[in-house]
Amino acid sequence: MTTSGMRRLLGAALVTLGLAAGGFAAAQQAPAPVAPPPAQTQPQTPPAATPPAPAAEAPALSADTRQARARLDGYKADLDQKELALEGRVLSDADLQNLRQQIEPMIADIRAVIDEQAPRLETSRARLAQLGPKPKEGEPEESADVARDRSEREAAVAELDETQRLGRARLVQAEQLITKISDQRRAGFTRALFAQSEGLLSPDLWMDAIHAIPRELRAQRITFSDTLGQLQRNTTLGVLLILGLAVGVGIALYAGRRSLAPRVVRRDPSITEPTRRRRLLAALGVLLLGAIPAIAGSWIVWVAFNSADIFPPRLEQVVGTLLRGIAFIAFVRALIDAVLAPERPSWRLIPVTDASAARIMSFSVTLATVMVVGKVFDSFNQAIAAALPITVITRAVFALASALIFAELLRRFAARASREEACLGPYVPQEVDVGGPIRTLGWFVVALIVGSVLGGYVALASFLVDQVVWISIILALLILAIALADEFIAGSLRGESRIATTLQANTGLRRRSLEQIGVLGSGVARLCLIIMAGLLVLAPWGIESTDLVGSLRAVFFGFSVGDVTISLSAILIAALLFTVGVIITRLIQRWLDNTFLPATDLDAGLRNSIRTAAGYVGFIAATVVSFTYLGLSLERLTIVAGALSVGIGFGLQSIVNNFISGLILLWERPIRVGDLVVVGDGEGYVRRINVRSTEIQTGDRSTLIVPNSNLISGIVRNRVRNDRVGRVLVSVPVPRATSDPDQVAEIMRRAALAHREVMSEPPPRVFFKKATENTIDFDLICFVDDIDATGRVSSDLYFDIFRELRRIGAPPAPSAAPPEEQGDAGKEPKSRDYEDEALTLLKDKSSV
Repeated sequence: MTTSGMRRLLGAALVTLGLAAGGFAAAQQAPAPVAPPPAQTQPQTPPAATPPAPAAEAPALSADTRQARARLDGYKADLDQKELALEGRVLSDADLQNLRQQIEPMIADIRAVIDEQAPRLETSRARLAQLGPKPKEGEPEESADVARDRSEREAAVAELDETQRLGRARLVQAEQLITKISDQRRAGFTRALFAQSEGLLSPDLWMDAIHAIPRELRAQRITFSDTLGQLQRNTTLGVLLILGLAVGVGIALYAGRRSLAPRVVRRDPSITEPTRRRRLLAALGVLLLGAIPAIAGSWIVWVAFNSADIFPPRLEQVVGTLLRGIAFIAFVRALIDAVLAPERPSWRLIPVTDASAARIMSFSVTLATVMVVGKVFDSFNQAIAAALPITVITRAVFALASALIFAELLRRFAARASREEACLGPYVPQEVDVGGPIRTLGWFVVALIVGSVLGGYVALASFLVDQVVWISIILALLILAIALADEFIAGSLRGESRIATTLQANTGLRRRSLEQIGVLGSGVARLCLIIMAGLLVLAPWGIESTDLVGSLRAVFFGFSVGDVTISLSAILIAALLFTVGVIITRLIQRWLDNTFLPATDLDAGLRNSIRTAAGYVGFIAATVVSFTYLGLSLERLTIVAGALSVGIGFGLQSIVNNFISGLILLWERPIRVGDLVVVGDGEGYVRRINVRSTEIQTGDRSTLIVPNSNLISGIVRNRVRNDRVGRVLVSVPVPRATSDPDQVAEIMRRAALAHREVMSEPPPRVFFKKATENTIDFDLICFVDDIDATGRVSSDLYFDIFRELRRIGAPPAPSAAPPEEQGDAGKEPKSRDYEDEALTLLKDKSSV
């Protein structure tokens, strides 16, 4: 463990990690590129490997093909050079990242070349197919013009196909290089992360550090002497004035932010219940006004010192780390103040107590300060090329200190929870519970950091500390961003807001639709924010965002599984086309219902048939368009339909039967919308003929759902099939002993002739039905123009007849049998009249 090789390896590991995971650490100066510039900036190489074009080929096609081959040859040379650089020596992470950034534009250009050649290849193949196959032996020879045209097309197809093949080969080579670079970056990250040295309690580590102290002191004296010499050479009165002014501005911005935010963003403690929007706007203002001035002050001071050139280059890194650390501490403080609002409980975004908010603020600022001091010391060790034991001890001490601060924060929350549980009486939580799994995970991380420090994995311990802070910051920003998205996207379209009212007035959308759009937009914003947060969390773990973005791009724009290409974008666009087709179909149906069909003389049943047929045509057209966009031609759909025919024959035969029956109903129209039909024990008006069933509305306002196959294969009574003339049957029994049959018949006939809705042709007729021991039964049969009036006319006739019979002293017999109506065979209950009346009223209401 104390050999020079191991020390160099561990030193390289520590330098590689650096400040990569720290929330405030920015990327250091990028090293010089190790690979040649991208292929776009290279001169075009002559197409030496390109075979000469056929003499009979068109000049334009040959020129385009030669240009594409030249571009592909240039890409091949560049990729070969980068592959040699990748395999020749071990490159640093920055060099690998730079190499990848040079290859990615080349992949896009190669894809563009392939896409440019693909339509030309398809066109040439189509023209060649039009010429047909070559004549076989014994068949008549083709003309010279046809033979020359065939030769030209075959040469064009061969040349374009070869260009496509070369492009795909270059594309595979570039993608393999990208994969190899990613593998090497992950392997280097893993080696650096798990590099081991002596633990913090190892005597050898401290002995090596003591032996290295004289050397470190000499290095520091040399560094300070170089700094003093450069100060003497470059320091002038003007430089000092500029530096003093920059430092003064930086201090003013850093110190003034503490008083600037409360004056600009007023979070009045006396307001006990501010609105959610006011709290969010106040939190955003506190965050911006608390962090931006500090960041601007650090940047101004850095620009001044960098321009003055009063420090050696190796110490400029230390100054930059210190300035970034100061801005980072201000950012942490502003973020905690924005989310938790200490001393202002009514303005907090997370429900915690005042003690918890103050505790989180103090511990967070303390932890950020310790991390900044550790990063500054680490940067100074790198500047003076400190010995490995000194670097290891420095990073281990600060990682251990950060872990202990975090452990003390967890302990205080645990102690507070224990005291609250010991209180008498029911406990009502007043803040977000940070116990349970969260606290367990925190103690596990603390134990892992301490164990890594003691076990010699100092790089892992430092990385874990940085990640804890980094993830905490991302979560806090994510909470704030999600709350802002919910409030300003969903909240702006909810209720009586100004935006919702304006959109409703200008677009005609319903308020409920606007609320649904707001919820959908808020959900999309949440998903995007969570994905961004996930990418930021995974970035320091050696996982490139370009890898994740590339995977998402492959899923969205298509990936191949064998010969099948699956594309989420194609599926979404096909679904969008289908939705647009269905919407257009609905609009056409609405136009037919409200505008065109009412202007015609067609009856309601034929109108419904036309409307339904238009819906079927639009639905089928939208389905065909969407499947065609997915690449499924009608031939493939026919094959799929043939494969499903067996399943349709067994499992879906009932549905298919009803569907075909519905088409027959719409075509033959034995039953139309608005007809009064009797199906089994149910009677009502046909309201709608759907794909599978028909809706019949009965007199009690219930809906009878009848499968279409029952209407085709069963017995259905249509009372208005040919016309709407209805028969009225009035049965009247009178006492046998006291009644005159001729007088009763005349009373019934006069009552029918006097009613204004009874038809005069055919005239009303009275029949002597039968005579019993006690009664004589008469039937009055008459007709009305509209069957809907039968119930009402029957009731009016009963009233008139009974009134006249009572006047002459011959009231109807009390034991009269229930009357029949409308000439139906069999007896029906007396409530039949009232059911007909209800059907009539329902029909009148529907027509209004």
